[in-house]
Amino acid sequence: MNLLEQLKTLDPRSLDPRDPGRWPGVVRGFCVFLVFAFCTGLAWYFLVWDDDRPVLQKAQQEELDLRAQFENKQQRAANLAAYKGQLGEMERTFGAMLRQLPGRTEVPNLLVDISQTGLAAGLQEKLFQPSIEQNKGFYAELPIKIRLVGSYHQFGAFVSGIAALPRIVTLHDIEIKPVSATGSGFDNLTMDVTAKTYRYIEDEAADSGKAAKKSGGPT
Repeated sequence: MNLLEQLKTLDPRSLDPRDPGRWPGVVRGFCVFLVFAFCTGLAWYFLVWDDDRPVLQKAQQEELDLRAQFENKQQRAANLAAYKGQLGEMERTFGAMLRQLPGRTEVPNLLVDISQTGLAAGLQEKLFQPSIEQNKGFYAELPIKIRLVGSYHQFGAFVSGIAALPRIVTLHDIEIKPVSATGSGFDNLTMDVTAKTYRYIEDEAADSGKAAKKSGGPT
């Protein structure tokens, strides 16, 4: 007779909770097994699981971080071709902008072009004063203080002409006022403006390197 059959034939009246010593042996053995299993599980929880849980949680968090890094790198790898295309476009745009910066020998001609633009607009040039060139890293900035006299529409033609130049020229600190304190209207005005042009410094460094090589060679 197996355990299940013994439990089926067991008389419940024989299981007096106040006198477990009189219980059938199979019931006492089963209860001892339950108590042993419960104590074993409780000891495992407090002695093993509770101590190892922080390690497991840390490992789970590291797994999540690694998965996120992997997905991020996988996404970058999938968009690598697009990134290369964008980089190539940026390099082409940057090269085009650099070509708009005059070299050392082109700056005097550019200054003439700026002056001629004002004269072509019909303005009287009262001041055209280039300032000290300022080094900005790979380019140099040359501010030019300009004072022009003319009409409002002539000033507009001058600004349009500056924008149409093949080289980069920017206008700053624009101030327009009547020629005299009692003047009015738009035909007799003075405009003070600072024009800034830029020069690519790397050309100068390359020229200096070439000159150094020539001077160090045989004569």
